[in-house]
Amino acid sequence: MKLELRGITKRFGTLVANDQISLTVEPGEIHCLLGENGAGKSTLMNVLYGLYTADEGEVLLDGEVQHFRGPGDAMAAGIGMVHQHFMLIPVFTVAENVMLGHETTLPGGRLDLDAARTKVNEIARRFGFQVDPDALIEDLPVGVQQRVEIIKALSRDAKILVFDEPTAVLTPQETDEFMQIMRQLRDEGAAIVFITHKLREVREVADRITVIRRGQVVGEATADQPDTELAAMMVGRAVELTVQKSAPKYGANSLVVQDLEVTDPSGIVVVDGVSFTVRGGEVLVVAGVQGNGQTELTEALVGLQKASGGSVVLDGQEMVGRPVAEVLGAGVGFVPEDRSTDGLVGEFTVAENLMLDRRGGPPFVKAGMLQLGPRDSFARDAVEEFDIRTQGIGEQVSRLSGGNQQKVVLARELSRELRLLVAAQPTRGVDVGSIEFIHKRIVETRDAGVPVVVVSTELDEAVALGDRILVMYRGRVVGIVPSTTPRDELGLMMAGITPQKGSDVA
Repeated sequence: MKLELRGITKRFGTLVANDQISLTVEPGEIHCLLGENGAGKSTLMNVLYGLYTADEGEVLLDGEVQHFRGPGDAMAAGIGMVHQHFMLIPVFTVAENVMLGHETTLPGGRLDLDAARTKVNEIARRFGFQVDPDALIEDLPVGVQQRVEIIKALSRDAKILVFDEPTAVLTPQETDEFMQIMRQLRDEGAAIVFITHKLREVREVADRITVIRRGQVVGEATADQPDTELAAMMVGRAVELTVQKSAPKYGANSLVVQDLEVTDPSGIVVVDGVSFTVRGGEVLVVAGVQGNGQTELTEALVGLQKASGGSVVLDGQEMVGRPVAEVLGAGVGFVPEDRSTDGLVGEFTVAENLMLDRRGGPPFVKAGMLQLGPRDSFARDAVEEFDIRTQGIGEQVSRLSGGNQQKVVLARELSRELRLLVAAQPTRGVDVGSIEFIHKRIVETRDAGVPVVVVSTELDEAVALGDRILVMYRGRVVGIVPSTTPRDELGLMMAGITPQKGSDVA
């Protein structure tokens, strides 16, 4: 089935998320939709899938204009979508999830679960999936859950498949397997739209590439074009993709974490006996699939999570048990995982957000009064130094792009004397140009002799930025290895397989 999008425009108030976007996807083709987060890719696909109604433009299937009133119409027309965040019910079985929404019944109104099991087994055998129809979704690994989503789409005879950032929660091995699944689907005649911002994946599977920037198509590309050209199309300027850093020169500062344990409110241990040391002048990247204890670990380091055991010693001083304000006051810079919730106050101005955590003392506070002159001077200098694109220091920070919001957080945290920097997902949701800048500033902090802990689910970032990589799985340290460790070995570690050599756990 051939898919055509003609002049699709979608507005949200004054924001034009999609601006006259047109593209064609042929049967037996993987068409990559490439662009940074916020470029409008997912909005466009949600229009295709009937979740949004376009303000202008048409969706055509095999030359016929479609009028979808919702996802049910899109599915009935042969369109299947696998979302970045799976649309599965955890307490249902595989078969129950697959039949959900188009249930078949037996006399008396009973669900025909045997028919659903048969359908699951047929599709699983066709693609070599190892999926138990009676397994509960909540008991399945993330990679298998994704296969259930694919089975669900194929069970409804989807001829057009949309994959929206499908590798965000997969290990490298699972990603490779998923790429092979896409090729097999393509070879069987499916038209595939693959949404991503990862250049490595585009080069592996794309038959054609459409690049979207700020809601508009800025050009088409081929998979053999250099990463630098693709990145420039995404961002609109030349971008340095390689992290430039010299060999570490170790300083006097150090962070020593020993047998750290964090228990969630339900009593489950989410950080289980984690130990490691970070020396001054070194970046340790904590890697792993999202949800394996990394968030709780970083929050425990700065006092946001209460440790149920173990110690966190910074330059000989115990941090466990101290209030967050005291930990930050001891010289710990913290870039939180969710900048909008934990890193910024959206209604505050850029200048006000840059002042958070600076509660007293000259030059900003005298006799209990905030000194606006020094504050504004500091804010203007920070905006210039960190290249924050804003209409002025009085602009509400919520009006800035994601990349510029992240720069505000970095400017605040790096504009004071640090003994430790903890940065959780520092480049999540920012464009390639901002990633380049953020990486440079992290490396500069490391080169100044500060211990740096970075949490990242992006393996390319972990390898490029880290001096060593600590891999977590289900709350435990699988191993700590050099950043030169092969990707396939790191991928196995992310799946919980302990390396045989060349690693440590301290």
